[in-house]
Amino acid sequence: MKKEDGYSHILKYTSIFGGVQGVNILVSIIRNKLVALLLGPEGMGLVSLFNSTIKLVSDSTNFGLSMSSVRNISSAFECGNEDRLISEIQLVRTWSLFTAIFGMLVCILVSPLLNSWIFNWGDHTLHFILLSPIIALVSLSGGELAILKGIRRLKILAIISIYNVILNLIISIPIFYIWRDKAIIPTMFLVALIQMLVTIFYSSRVYPYRIRLRAHFMIRGYNMMKLGMSFLVAGLMGSGCDFIIRSYINNVGSLSEVGLFNAGYMMTMVYAGMIFAAMETDYFPRLSAIKSIGSEMSKLVNHQINASVFLLSPLLVLYSVCLPVILPLFLSRKFLPALELSQIMILAMYLRAAKLPLAYIPLAKGNSKSYMLMESIDDIMMIVFVLLMYFLFGLKGAGYGMVIAAFLDYLTLNVYMKLRYRYTLDKRSFLFFFVQSLLGVLTYLIVSYLDSFWYWISGSILFVLSVGISCFFFQKYTEIFSQIISSIKNKLHG
Repeated sequence: MKKEDGYSHILKYTSIFGGVQGVNILVSIIRNKLVALLLGPEGMGLVSLFNSTIKLVSDSTNFGLSMSSVRNISSAFECGNEDRLISEIQLVRTWSLFTAIFGMLVCILVSPLLNSWIFNWGDHTLHFILLSPIIALVSLSGGELAILKGIRRLKILAIISIYNVILNLIISIPIFYIWRDKAIIPTMFLVALIQMLVTIFYSSRVYPYRIRLRAHFMIRGYNMMKLGMSFLVAGLMGSGCDFIIRSYINNVGSLSEVGLFNAGYMMTMVYAGMIFAAMETDYFPRLSAIKSIGSEMSKLVNHQINASVFLLSPLLVLYSVCLPVILPLFLSRKFLPALELSQIMILAMYLRAAKLPLAYIPLAKGNSKSYMLMESIDDIMMIVFVLLMYFLFGLKGAGYGMVIAAFLDYLTLNVYMKLRYRYTLDKRSFLFFFVQSLLGVLTYLIVSYLDSFWYWISGSILFVLSVGISCFFFQKYTEIFSQIISSIKNKLHG
């Protein structure tokens, strides 16, 4: 059977961008381990609540600039018109400054409301006021990152990403060690400040930092802001979902449970993020290049689904089996109550791997309203099922709620994309996804009901089966193994 070259391309760029993500994850694991030991579940819960607040306010006040501006800058860059490109960069920087100030003021004004929504004990209004400068720093960093994405400086973006996580580790741990939870907001501010300075340092070396505070110049940004409103609404729904779930758990449960929920979510996304990191960077531009809808588009989407599922599935099986060892190793034994939650949430990652390639279709076709609609439906289902299942069954129920919401979202996306874009999930892709997902369900049953000797034997068998199926797929449909063998032979003979 003829090998399909599209898979080799996906694997190549997944390894490149996933490698950068891997470095970030490794440093983040070290940082999270130390922070978990120093702050415990309650401290981690407080960090989670503050971070979700920052994301909510940022997404509410940045007008989708970090997404919409990439398109304008990229268009000017492709045209080769240097004067137009410089003008677009100045426009983005001017609006970034405006949104930074706007976001900071909004955070100050709504601080009393945030306090009443999130906490049912004490007065934390001052804490939210102190978060406002971080909103401004995040907005400025977002504008500079958008510029670098638009002019295709991927190497610089990778360097910034690695420097940021390393500096985050170096700055935060000594301060947390001395002042513990009292240092949460000061540390968050210092980290955001350093990240902003590093980003501007590198972007300014490419294009010196200049802004133009003139009304007629800023009006040119209207179309950019208009496009960004769809991204703003979608981002607002996502961050609002995150904010509502954590606030609800804090009010109905406790701050410690927020920390455990956040730990479970973070642990589940650790390895999956390596595969998903390549999605926006490589897959999205290739999908955007396909102008038609139907068979050609479906083929690319199915290729991406297959590659994501088969790269991710063995990792998920191994990760689920080893979580009783990994969780206290990466965090601390205080977070072991999050173990069941993490193992349940892993099931949602299978659905996420199959869903994300579909979710990018409306954006690739320039239909921001369709994207906004699908994201809003997903967020509403997530809120409803996670809160309902948490109310009934606690943290374990929250995990089941995420799986139910992910399953319904996957079904909804398939139906909508078929009706709107004539997308078809081919039988081969469905079979591959079904088999690997079935192994995931069996793994969950094993880690839930077996222990000791049979736990490890059964888990090892399922891991080997998952690896074997993935290897069979890549050997049959890609050139990856022949390329590896050829590379080894060349080195030996060289």
